[in-house]
Amino acid sequence: MSELHKFLFEGLPVRGMLVRLTDAWQELLRRRATVGGFAPPVRDLVGEMAAAATLLQANIKFNGSVVLQIMGDGPVKLAVAECRPDLSFRATAKIVGNVPAGAELRALLNVHGQGRCAITLDPQDRLPGQQPYQGVVPLQNAQGATLPSLAQVLEQYMRQSEQLETRLVLAANEHMAAGLLIQRLPIEGEANLGGQPGETTAEALAEGFNRIAHLAASLKQEELLTLDADTLLRRLFWEEDVRRFEPLHPRFACTCSRGRVAAMLHNLGREEADSIIAEQGRIEIGCDHCGAHYHFDAVDVGELFGALPGQAGSAALH
Repeated sequence: MSELHKFLFEGLPVRGMLVRLTDAWQELLRRRATVGGFAPPVRDLVGEMAAAATLLQANIKFNGSVVLQIMGDGPVKLAVAECRPDLSFRATAKIVGNVPAGAELRALLNVHGQGRCAITLDPQDRLPGQQPYQGVVPLQNAQGATLPSLAQVLEQYMRQSEQLETRLVLAANEHMAAGLLIQRLPIEGEANLGGQPGETTAEALAEGFNRIAHLAASLKQEELLTLDADTLLRRLFWEEDVRRFEPLHPRFACTCSRGRVAAMLHNLGREEADSIIAEQGRIEIGCDHCGAHYHFDAVDVGELFGALPGQAGSAALH
């Protein structure tokens, strides 16, 4: 079963999370296979994004969707992972052209230096006029060199946008998508500093975070994908006083529905919908996230546009 483990380091303003997407990740890949699977480099990128989005959602406790997007100028034009407050997630990618075997971030997304990474916080219950918050960072460092991994791109985002020192290790294959996050917290109000007066100088706290971050950075992707949570945390932090919490259980889930597709068709317009019906006999729309297929024939389209705009979703359901 997929798991997310949260933990704190006693006496230090440092928190951590470990996510292991197993059955949920395999379900996503099984659904994707029905509409064309991912080449291994794209699969691994999408898996890392799913793990990262889950970590970010659990980290900020946001009442809405955390959406991680990468817009590229290589064969991967867009890759998206979304995680909701209940830790249900979905992810996909749009590919144009061939993906080189063993391609890394630059060859996938940043061939001409135009790739961007965006993190969007989309509130579940928006107030009137409220817009989602979005932060965007390039896929390269200040010197213009493409960062070698998604983990380093997200570390850069956290430093620039959130002013939080963060270490990330991400990995994925056909069996699992996983991630380890270590983050330094503000000193003020941190309960886990209580009872540690000798360790609360700025220098000691900085040294504590640097020590833990260095241990996290030593984790190899193979270890992240093969070791169980207890073994991994014990090997990495055996000298630290770690307080762990009950694990949470992320799951794969898609938010598509026939009603939402009907509303999209309504926005497309009657003339365009009728032209597709005339040419193809019916409208077929597949979800890239979960592989679901939705079909609308001439009768469906007639009912859809015969309804009031606010009733478009219900008119298409039968």
